[in-house]
Amino acid sequence: MTIWKLRNNNPLRKSYITNNITLSEFDALIRITVEMSKYLYPYIREIMKSKENVEENSVVWNDFNKRFIELIKERFNIDSIRVKKLLNQAENDEIIVKSLLILSFCISNQGYQKLKNFLYDF
Repeated sequence: MTIWKLRNNNPLRKSYITNNITLSEFDALIRITVEMSKYLYPYIREIMKSKENVEENSVVWNDFNKRFIELIKERFNIDSIRVKKLLNQAENDEIIVKSLLILSFCISNQGYQKLKNFLYDF
């Protein structure tokens, strides 16, 4: 239940709550993300391969991109400038690829530390 409530701390969401999360909650979210990226790695890899070879595998990339945009429109505040950047086709490809690369790097033994360092530098 706590994790479900933490998602509302995202300022891009429609139902944003100004509530600071603790360091231990942040740490727990990183650990969950790393574990989920390990589970989703085959799918992440397939999406990245489809982006490299658009002519042959455009269906996978297009399906993923379409679903990504649908989820943003459904859950995020589309009046926000930052959310509009995610919905802009020219800019969101770069954001998606970068996010997928970061998640794919999380599958290593040092995945937790890599993601934590990235988020602290962000």
